[in-house]
Amino acid sequence: MSMKVSEAMSESVLTVGPGHTLREVATLMAARHIGSAVVHDPERQGPGIITERDIMLSLGAGESPDEELVEAHMASDVIFAAPDWSLDHAAETMISHGFRHLAVVSGGELIGMLSMRDLVRCYVEIESAAAAVGAPTAASDS
Repeated sequence: MSMKVSEAMSESVLTVGPGHTLREVATLMAARHIGSAVVHDPERQGPGIITERDIMLSLGAGESPDEELVEAHMASDVIFAAPDWSLDHAAETMISHGFRHLAVVSGGELIGMLSMRDLVRCYVEIESAAAAVGAPTAASDS
């Protein structure tokens, strides 16, 4: 059985603006228990993304989360996934680009986010289900 991105993604997508402070975004992420936000900037072509790692790097550099703005820390090289991609394809794309999050788009509309955490959860569920029915798992193949 091959799971699709649409089955693993989170439909709860946080959208912020480039002028939000890092503290504002961190507070919103923490409240939703998510690690990324899509950045909508009408002056740029396409959305950006800001992640918990971007915020951590800023804090680690001694910058103020109340003064630093999203626009200075966001990534604009967002990779989009389709909902019908396999999880393996999504994982390969994330690894090859060094991303921990993929924006999921269908018909030009943002419909979800897929994180490494989502992938790991799904792979564990698949392995557990296979083990329960006695099918070989990746762990038992080695």
